[in-house]
Amino acid sequence: MFIQTEQTPNPATLKFIPGRAVLESGTHDFPNADAAGLSPLARKLFDVDGVTRVFLGSDFVTVTKAADIDWPVLKPAVLGAIMEHFTSGQPVMAGAPEANPSASPEADNEVEAQIRDLLDTRVRPAVAQDGGDIVFQRFEDGVVYLHMQGSCSGCPSSTATLKMGIENLLRHYVPEVTEVRAVD
Repeated sequence: MFIQTEQTPNPATLKFIPGRAVLESGTHDFPNADAAGLSPLARKLFDVDGVTRVFLGSDFVTVTKAADIDWPVLKPAVLGAIMEHFTSGQPVMAGAPEANPSASPEADNEVEAQIRDLLDTRVRPAVAQDGGDIVFQRFEDGVVYLHMQGSCSGCPSSTATLKMGIENLLRHYVPEVTEVRAVD
């Protein structure tokens, strides 16, 4: 098994591409070890000293490291954990995972439907290439609230991406949008 790695705009994260499907659909973010209960893969990665966050995409795993450890030290252990998991035959997710907010296509109104469509077709694919995801939370009084996941969470350039990229795109196509904000 050959696992490729890619740097992301966030220096604290690396994107690992195992060359096979990771999740059948959607994404799943594990902000800490306590949240990894349903994922044998995430639990195995949190067992690696220095791993602070795990994000699972359709065909990649994004791992966030602690500030006091360097990637040359951590990367071999993470590669080993991912390889060991996939060769063991265990599922990536055990049991029924929680509903993924990004997978819910329902919109309260036409404006939300437009926002979701733009995010799904123009923003999320580009962000996934960098090992992250952006999930629509709500639209209220002209403000779009988005949740940043994976490499986007805590990324130094995420504010610029949010304001200069996503906000400009949404304001251009959806005149009701006046601002975009990140939420935790």
